[in-house]
Amino acid sequence: MRSKPVNLTATKDIFVSAVRFAVSIEVPCLPFGDELRISAQEQVDFMLVEDEDITIIVADDEVKSVVRMGVYNIIHSFETDLSSLLFNPTLEFEAVDNTIMRRVSDLEWMCNVLPKMDLMKNFVSNWVAVSSKILLIIEDKKFDHVMWGLKVKLIEVTCKVLEAVSYGSVIVPAPSRVQLLKTWFPYVRKMKPLLDSKAVEETSFAYKMDEDLCQAIEGAIVSLVLTLPSNDQADILADWIGSREVGYPDLSEAFEVWSYRSKSAKRRLVEGLHGHSDEAISS
Repeated sequence: MRSKPVNLTATKDIFVSAVRFAVSIEVPCLPFGDELRISAQEQVDFMLVEDEDITIIVADDEVKSVVRMGVYNIIHSFETDLSSLLFNPTLEFEAVDNTIMRRVSDLEWMCNVLPKMDLMKNFVSNWVAVSSKILLIIEDKKFDHVMWGLKVKLIEVTCKVLEAVSYGSVIVPAPSRVQLLKTWFPYVRKMKPLLDSKAVEETSFAYKMDEDLCQAIEGAIVSLVLTLPSNDQADILADWIGSREVGYPDLSEAFEVWSYRSKSAKRRLVEGLHGHSDEAISS
C-alpha cells in the first residue's frame, strides 16, 4: 500500500531532473551538453503523454516553480545571447548564431509542452516583457541581410504566443495584449513582403513564412485585435489602413466588426440621450 507514494515521489524527482536539464538550469558536463539537453526534453515529452501520474506531478508547487524558472532562464538566456551578438564585435558570428538557434529550438519546445502543464501564461508574460528588446536587436542594420532563419523562427514563436492569448487559453490584461500586438504586428507586416521578395530574387532562398504560418498569424491577430478596448482597436486599425498596400496581415474582418460595434454603440448613446431629453420635457 505504501509503494504508490514512493513511486510518485520517484517519478516527480525524475520529471524535475529532466526539466532542469531540458531548460539548462542544470548545466551538463561536456561533451554531452546538447545530447543530454535533447534527451531530457524527449523524456519530459514522453512523461507528459504516457505517465499516468503526470497530472498530479505537474500540479505540484515545486514542479511549477522549476518550470517557471526554466521559462525565465530560456527566454532571458536567448535575449542575452542575442545582445552579445550585437554589442560584442569580437565574438565569432557563426558560433554565436548556432547558440542562438539552439535557444530558439528550446523556445519552440517550451511552447509545445507548457500548454500541457497549464503554464503557457508564464511564457507569454516573459515573452511580452522582452519582445521590444529582442526586436530592437534583430532590427539593427547590422542584421539587415543575415540571420533570416532566426527572423522566421521569431515569427513562429510569436505566433504561438498570439494564438494562446487571442483564443483565450492564456488570459492577460488588456495593456499586455496591446503591447504584444503593437510590438509584433509591424514586424510581421514588414517581414512577410521582405521574405517573399528575397525568395523571388534568390531561388535557393530557404526562409519564408509558409501558408499555414501566415494564416495562423493573421487569424490570431484578427482575434486579438477584437479583444482590445475600442480606442486601441481604432489605433491599430488606423495604422493598418494607412499602409494597406502591404496587404498582409489582412485586418478587414476586424475592421468590419469594429465599425459595426462603433456604429451600434453610437446609436445606443444617441437613443439614450434622446430618451433622457424626452423624459425631461414630459416632466
